[in-house]
Amino acid sequence: MPKVTVDGQEIEVPDGATVLQACELAGKEIPRFCYHERLSIAGNCRMCLVEVKPGPPKPQASCALPATEGQEIRTDSEMVKTAREGVMEFLLINHPLDCPICDQGGECDLQDQSVAYGRGATRYEENKRAVTEKYMGPLIKTVMTRCIHCTRCVRFSEEIAGVDEIGALYRGEDMQITTYLEQAAEHELSANVIDLCPVGALTSRPYAFEARPWELKKTLSIDVSDAVGSNIRLDSRGREVMRALPRINDDVNEEWISDKARYQVDGLSKRRLDKVFLRKRGKLQQASWDEAFKAIAKTKPGKDIAAIAGDMVDCETMFAAKALLKACGSTLVEGRQTGMDYDVSNLAAVNFNSTFGGIETADAVLIVGSHIRWEAALVNVRIRKAVKRGARVFVVGPHWDTTYPAEFLGDDLSVLGELPKHVVEAFKGAERPAIIMGGAALAKGALGAGLAFAESYGLVKDGWNGFNVLHFSAARMGGLMLGFAQKGGLKDIVAAKPKVVFSLGADEMDFEPFADALKVYIGHHGDRGAHAADIILPAASFAEKDGTYVNTEGRVQFAEKAVFAPGDAREDWTILRALADALKVEVGFDSFAELQAAMIREVPALGEEGLAAYGALPKGGSAAKAEGRIAAYPIKDFYLTNPIARASAVMQQCSSELLGGGELAEAAE
Repeated sequence: MPKVTVDGQEIEVPDGATVLQACELAGKEIPRFCYHERLSIAGNCRMCLVEVKPGPPKPQASCALPATEGQEIRTDSEMVKTAREGVMEFLLINHPLDCPICDQGGECDLQDQSVAYGRGATRYEENKRAVTEKYMGPLIKTVMTRCIHCTRCVRFSEEIAGVDEIGALYRGEDMQITTYLEQAAEHELSANVIDLCPVGALTSRPYAFEARPWELKKTLSIDVSDAVGSNIRLDSRGREVMRALPRINDDVNEEWISDKARYQVDGLSKRRLDKVFLRKRGKLQQASWDEAFKAIAKTKPGKDIAAIAGDMVDCETMFAAKALLKACGSTLVEGRQTGMDYDVSNLAAVNFNSTFGGIETADAVLIVGSHIRWEAALVNVRIRKAVKRGARVFVVGPHWDTTYPAEFLGDDLSVLGELPKHVVEAFKGAERPAIIMGGAALAKGALGAGLAFAESYGLVKDGWNGFNVLHFSAARMGGLMLGFAQKGGLKDIVAAKPKVVFSLGADEMDFEPFADALKVYIGHHGDRGAHAADIILPAASFAEKDGTYVNTEGRVQFAEKAVFAPGDAREDWTILRALADALKVEVGFDSFAELQAAMIREVPALGEEGLAAYGALPKGGSAAKAEGRIAAYPIKDFYLTNPIARASAVMQQCSSELLGGGELAEAAE
């Protein structure tokens, strides 16, 4: 490890570190615009200039200069101060200086650094350059006159997203950042360039002119649009969530989120259930809580009662529902609302065991029945990293547009038992082989064949477990940990013919088999479940309650309440607690703290944030075979996968413009 001196302080730095990183290790702040820890080094902005000896008698860009033994680095010399002032003055020559009307105002790197390192006044008196606006789709608003050519957006699209949609035209002062043929940026992570942009050139189109950062309350939460469990921050004003932004968590989402996670939040205030409804003479009519509870109690369900959980339910709600049913003498609970019935006796067999960080190190990956770009866009980013390190990827299922080289082996699951010779050789020679089973494979009963594959090719070894199941429901792993599953799946619930069925935000299930039952919908949006219900009890969304969620890799995470639920809506657990009184049973909790404590007593792993331990992977029977063709993947429209997204005007627009071939708006609009 080389030793360097930073402003008179001698420190050791890791091999391969840059001068900028050395300065940061010494506790010095180095201004930058183009440099980003997760992107390649461009050295465009020159803001990170420092004085280095031995070396030429001029300031040098610290982001691109390797730290070597014996370097003397100055960050506070007069030369450095003058150079940074000059660079800042140069960057601001063509900038419109329209901070009062810029959405970046208050959280703008250019603003902050011009105050800290700039001259305070410009000497430039000529006409400024102007750049025509570009259209980058319904999510990204452009004011390209503000652009300082840092190229962060270009590098993100190419290196992280793997989609060459954004690039540069012309050279020097005339350089312009734009999308290919000025088409919309269509990939699932496109809006992350808004966070990356250090100026106001790329801002959020849906959020434009809505709020200022200093007037927003910031709440730490977890994204429930997929099973990745991305760490997010909800910014709210009053009772409305204004925006969702990513939080840094290197183990989960790094510092990215999908466009759906970011922009579905406008659906939180639309098509909301905020009143109790009771079906009378075939029509849903407004009623009181007391009327609804009496109608449920009147059926005298006894133990003939069932609960089906949706895709975005927190663990506390599922535990409260299970406790209610247990008190009534029922065990009819299920969380796989679409009817899947794979074996859940060992949770290690239905978990993403490699972890998201681990899959980056795999050297051979077989994807079975999963459209990863849509089911878990951030896991696709991780696989792309593995490919850049030399991994080979093979896919079983219908073709989808990967962002990395991948070989499709057809859509017949029988290929698992008779892989082509070159695929066999790739897995036999791999040090860290992995398989990823998706929802389409689980629906076809391919879990056993996947376990057999893991055994045949040695996917489990010291320090490595390459068997992975990729869920796309935020509630799935938490529900399985709580035992929210029947051996035969939803078919077992149907066969039991319950008198009362509680739908906990289950909007994707088929209600037809429960035509004779009293259907009680406990949810937050007027979606499919509410339309089929006999009684609607308005509940809170994920943003309106505290809750525990478990992602597809078995990571337990906690989300905080950002705003209050609208109207008469209540937190789910309070509704279930009140139902216990109506049905004259005891559930053992009267507060959220008591409920959570009871849940943790039953499943201790849910009380500790981090990866839960599920034990060893079960043996796969060598006779286990997969049959049938995967005709399609479970997700048909990336932007409309849940009731919040379907209520979102932004998601509807994205679906229409980016997937449905709808007419694109003009840049001027």
